[in-house]
Amino acid sequence: MPVHDDRLQFEFLILEGAQAGLSWYTVLRRRESYRAAFDGFDPEKVARYDEAKVAELLADPGIIRNRAKVAAVVNNARRLLEVTEERGSFAAYLWDFVDGRPIVNELRTLDDYAPTSAESVTLSRDLKRRGFTFVGPTIVYAHMQATGMVNDHTLDCFRRGEILAAH
Repeated sequence: MPVHDDRLQFEFLILEGAQAGLSWYTVLRRRESYRAAFDGFDPEKVARYDEAKVAELLADPGIIRNRAKVAAVVNNARRLLEVTEERGSFAAYLWDFVDGRPIVNELRTLDDYAPTSAESVTLSRDLKRRGFTFVGPTIVYAHMQATGMVNDHTLDCFRRGEILAAH
């Protein structure tokens, strides 16, 4: 479903970054642990984390204990706040890359799925230019799918129509 809430956008960005190189199941079964560890995905709180808090997180068995991924969460919270200051909303900034409306793809089979798109490449470049990390085109495309910026439900999927009707 289309997500226009900054905190939920941040949550999905964290989870997509954590998933890099791992299965979705590995991350999804830890979602509640991530929520607890990262203060309910509050970017203002996460942006204030210091080295002591990062060390605490790296000892938390409920999350993926990868130093680069944890550092990316803190860094990306700080970058998100900069974008919010500049643009008024992180979600509005992201949605500008799809002209404010979901991209609706016409997929019939799993072979029709692409790992990236022109929009995810452009958004990834801009996020990197702004200092975000763990935001390559494939991660960004998965983020766009998860937040409803891209509707990649196959033509015969029951959710496709529900999502189209909701937006």
